[in-house]
Amino acid sequence: MKDQVYVVDFDSFYKSTPPWDIGRPQKEFVQLEEVGEIVGSVLDVGCGTGENALFLASQGHAVWGIDFSPIAIKNARSKAERHKLNINFLIWDALDLHNLGKAFDTIIDSGLFHVLSDTDRPLLITNLAAVLSPGGTYFMLCFSDLEPGTYGPRRVTQAEIRRSFERPWRINYIKSAQKEARGHRNGIRAWLSSISKE
Repeated sequence: MKDQVYVVDFDSFYKSTPPWDIGRPQKEFVQLEEVGEIVGSVLDVGCGTGENALFLASQGHAVWGIDFSPIAIKNARSKAERHKLNINFLIWDALDLHNLGKAFDTIIDSGLFHVLSDTDRPLLITNLAAVLSPGGTYFMLCFSDLEPGTYGPRRVTQAEIRRSFERPWRINYIKSAQKEARGHRNGIRAWLSSISKE
């Protein structure tokens, strides 16, 4: 698929409420937690205002959340304080995870991978490998190529995901999912991938 860069001034989105900020965790991550797939310490990459991180922290996980947007992180920290949850929210570039100095058992991604260019995706994957513990799992929720229209970020095919994650990665599954968003009552067609580090 042709490399397209989805250029967004995320801080300008966070001055109001962006479509992906639904005021609750994505149901796909809630279900992963309910069936026990999310284990141990968790890193939420591209955490936005922190709804997924807040939910997982409320379930007893030690959680860190990183986002490039200072406004998003400010809002996430305020929410954590209100809910009396201890979450380490940082303004951080996902392409610089190797400098976090910490490893995690689980990494979640709700809409980061699909906004990256073909040049940046391998950098993200290298950085994920640097902070995911051996045997840990990366859960990615991204726009599917089955979603009609051209709004928002580019669509991702299963083949792209499989090509992107080769050794030391193992793809456990890629399944059809729904990414919830404001203005999309039935959700957006997505792929939910479970990808472990060998």
